[in-house]
Amino acid sequence: MSSDEDSEEWEPPELKAQKRTARAPAAGEKKAAAKRGAKPKEPNVPKEPNASKLTRAPKPSAPCKPAKCLRGSKASVLPGMKRKKNDEKQIDCPEEERAEESGTSIRTKEEGPSLPLPGLRAKKEEVEDFTFDEPCLKKQKTTGSSSGHPTALPPSEAHALRNELNMNWDLIEVLSILTCVKPWVCVNIIMLLREENTVPFMVRYRKEMINHMDADAVRDVQLVYEELCALAKKTQSVIQTLRKDGVLTAELEQNLRSCRSADELDHVYSPYKKGSKLSKARRAKELGLEGAALALIDTPHTLDLREWVKPGTKGLSSVEEVATGVVHILADMMAKDTETLTFVKTLCENSLVTIQSSKSDVDKFHLYFDFTCNVQRIQPHQTLAINRGESLKILTVKVNILDRVKSDFTGWCINNRWRPKTFARDELREIIRNAVEDSYKRLILPFLTRTYRTKLTSAAEKESIAMFVRNLRQRLLVCPVRGSVILGVDPGFRHGCKLAFLSPTGQILHTDVVYLHNSGQQKEAEKLRHLVTKYSCTRVVIGNGTACRETEAFFADLISRRYFHPLDVSYCITNEAGASIYSVSPEAVKEMPDLDPNLRSAVSIGRRVQDPLAELVKIDPKHIGIGTYQHDVSVGALKAALDSVVQECVSFVGVDINICSETLMRHVAGLNVGRARNIAEWREHNGPFFNREQLKLVKGLGPKTYQQCAGFIRINPQTLKSAASSPYPVPSVPEKSAVKKGKGKTCVNIPASFNPLDQTCIHPESYHVAQRFLSFVGGSADQIGTAGLQQCVESKVKTSSVEELARTMDTTLETLKLIIDGLTQPPGFDIRQSKTRATQSNILLVCNVANVVTCLSLSSFLHNVPL
Repeated sequence: MSSDEDSEEWEPPELKAQKRTARAPAAGEKKAAAKRGAKPKEPNVPKEPNASKLTRAPKPSAPCKPAKCLRGSKASVLPGMKRKKNDEKQIDCPEEERAEESGTSIRTKEEGPSLPLPGLRAKKEEVEDFTFDEPCLKKQKTTGSSSGHPTALPPSEAHALRNELNMNWDLIEVLSILTCVKPWVCVNIIMLLREENTVPFMVRYRKEMINHMDADAVRDVQLVYEELCALAKKTQSVIQTLRKDGVLTAELEQNLRSCRSADELDHVYSPYKKGSKLSKARRAKELGLEGAALALIDTPHTLDLREWVKPGTKGLSSVEEVATGVVHILADMMAKDTETLTFVKTLCENSLVTIQSSKSDVDKFHLYFDFTCNVQRIQPHQTLAINRGESLKILTVKVNILDRVKSDFTGWCINNRWRPKTFARDELREIIRNAVEDSYKRLILPFLTRTYRTKLTSAAEKESIAMFVRNLRQRLLVCPVRGSVILGVDPGFRHGCKLAFLSPTGQILHTDVVYLHNSGQQKEAEKLRHLVTKYSCTRVVIGNGTACRETEAFFADLISRRYFHPLDVSYCITNEAGASIYSVSPEAVKEMPDLDPNLRSAVSIGRRVQDPLAELVKIDPKHIGIGTYQHDVSVGALKAALDSVVQECVSFVGVDINICSETLMRHVAGLNVGRARNIAEWREHNGPFFNREQLKLVKGLGPKTYQQCAGFIRINPQTLKSAASSPYPVPSVPEKSAVKKGKGKTCVNIPASFNPLDQTCIHPESYHVAQRFLSFVGGSADQIGTAGLQQCVESKVKTSSVEELARTMDTTLETLKLIIDGLTQPPGFDIRQSKTRATQSNILLVCNVANVVTCLSLSSFLHNVPL
């Protein structure tokens, strides 16, 4: 490891000068490792690969052998991580064994070329993807039956897609291996992404094309695909640099194009980087010793090192210097040989490999002063903590590999892979032995160490981001508390408790400040009773910040004495993380320009219970306390993951286009800041939207944007009536023409009448099927959500299966299931209503009866049960 080449130690992400471009995720390994016992098995020497005859140069190929897919894993297993036979899966990853789930109906599909799905039953629209108790497995199918079929691409297009990256491996095959997703599904996802489809749209309206995968699984495929594209781009850049420098050879180019990860690419490219010292192997090759090294393997009986001696030339002045140069060349060849690297990784896989940290010189990180753990069982938070301690120069970290790996590796190389083809003298055999030992110590061992550290860090970062995603989804999908006036309280001692009375629709009725923890409590209590009675407030929401418990005790005492009689008042405590940051943000200033920042916090606290999704989207997810180690993971990856979850939740819940805020609207799939602003401006100048078709009149909303967002936008007839009675001008023309400028100008007639289907989750592209189905069951669009229509649909489903009905309607099964859900769900259906149990981790309802604090379920709070 004292070499000046390829011995660069692994560094934590904070110390790297450039960002990593791509890495193979390895999140499944920790789960597989947890099944093993604490006592490692005795390492076994793996079966020796067939010793192929060596040519003048080892055949270039991928630096590492693809590993089998693990169930629930999205990457090949780390070298050194053993796998149980019953956990191994081939590339096909049989879907009925890949995940165990009941299926979801928030992920639906358009009518498309795929065949109907036999054996599936229609169900109500739910969000079973969103589990709140424990992390859920990646859902890739909703049934064990074969559903979904490959989309047939033209042969030329399929060939171009598979070879578009100009690498020595097949894009679709590698993507399928790394994600455990069938190749045809990978092809469909790539094509859908190229067509600028969003993940929520694919999950709901292209369900069969993606084989019923959930949003997280589709995002995993998307991320791995982007990483492979970034790797191919970096490889091409490296090849151009080496060609410009005049050091690119055909063999080197093939080795570069065979790399499947950034670590492998760096391993091959590092000796040729500018600014680094010339590697020992390159110096020896420049002296002309490559021929001697190849002759030592191919024809050792003809090799005489004395013939290569050139007195007066540094590096060739003696037989010893010539032998040293040959050793360096052979060591470099061994370190980059695919078969050799595969064998040493297999040895590590069957051996005990540990990561160790020790104290440096600062009295911190006590848990890791003398810490050793098997790489199979180390937890993600432990990896991130060790990395942070190392970056702060508090800990010293190393990877320990058993000495048996070295001895077995040396024996295999000498007796098999790098054995001379003909008779070799003892001194030549000693050169080969020295080359093997030098290659292992100076090149292969540092490479293995970097690989372990990088993959462990990658897995830890991915798990940390996944925890952020799970917690954020839980917070966003908390069931809203509707239909009552809410009092938001931002508690405090010295500066008092800030109050904000909010109407059932979230409008600010009144703001004030009361000092509940000073000497004049009785006067403040009377003031509070006057305000509560004046605005008929029955719900009090207290932030969990400073003076929270004291404020809670004050309200509990008043409620127990029925101080607000005849009003039945209850209270809860909610998480106020991020409220202070939001109160001084430009968004809050624009929304509440005349309010003091402290009062804005009280408004935010109240709205978090009234409609958590609409309020929390205004705050940067990193500021609402939903994860750990956020400063130790990639900022870009974390932001992208959290933004995707916000978009997913907002889209699946849906937005009422006539009352939702511009901030909430920008998170709908297909929309952005500019398009949301254009919609808000159109709504302000032209009045409410009467139907989804009118979105085509908005500037910047082309056909693709309309396709992506239309299914997630609702036209609620109740809010439409109230909005229509507002002072905004209402379109007086029954129909309007939307002229789209650009290529292929078309004129579209937009009706100004309400379409009942616009209040459902049914996509406009399926309206004609929905109308046919309504006629078939003997109903009408005006009956949507009524008990009569539900009975009609249920009777038809009982007499004929959903599969038969789909064939009768000439549509796909998933499209018909979506239509049935949309027609039978009650008006104003909210998928969050069935998730009230999840909110118990976020909001706690308490009351004080006879000086005993009793915890109640949130369902009592939601259903107005008296305290």
